[in-house]
Amino acid sequence: MDEMMPQMARAAHRTADLVEGVREEQLSLPTPCAEFDVRALIGHLEWVASLFESLAGGGPMIPQAEYTGDFRPRAERMLAAWQRPEAWEGVSPGMGLPMTTLAGMCLCDMIAHGWDLAVATGQPYEVGEDEAARLLEFGEGMAPTGRKMGAFGEEVAVSGDAPVLHRALGVIGRDPAWKP
Repeated sequence: MDEMMPQMARAAHRTADLVEGVREEQLSLPTPCAEFDVRALIGHLEWVASLFESLAGGGPMIPQAEYTGDFRPRAERMLAAWQRPEAWEGVSPGMGLPMTTLAGMCLCDMIAHGWDLAVATGQPYEVGEDEAARLLEFGEGMAPTGRKMGAFGEEVAVSGDAPVLHRALGVIGRDPAWKP
């Protein structure tokens, strides 16, 4: 918790800034996450924030809903739920996974979908090396399961000397060279 919580907060705040930087005319643009245009991606991020808030509190999986335009308050509630030390303990009754794994999934979603949103809308995106390294480590450990569950795409080959974020994106099935 001590290292990951600040990373989750930075990733969620950075993603909220990106969401708020999207212009109305950009909502129908494609994203690197092929099943989502920008509006659907933001809707997915809203759901992700609410889902991880529920799971951090020992709650159930919740259904995905449509875009509502309230990502930042959802992200703040999610972060507040993860601030509680007990949120990091045990196994999630909603998913049957260790809570620390769920925290890694949350960080992965915030970073990867933040990147998706940034490149789709032409916004700058900078991730700390510590966050990128954690994403790479998480992605490498979860790749087989993530692919089986449909959360990760097939690995995209990325040069070993590429930035850590690009290598992490490749592991989870994103092409760091994606262009709209």
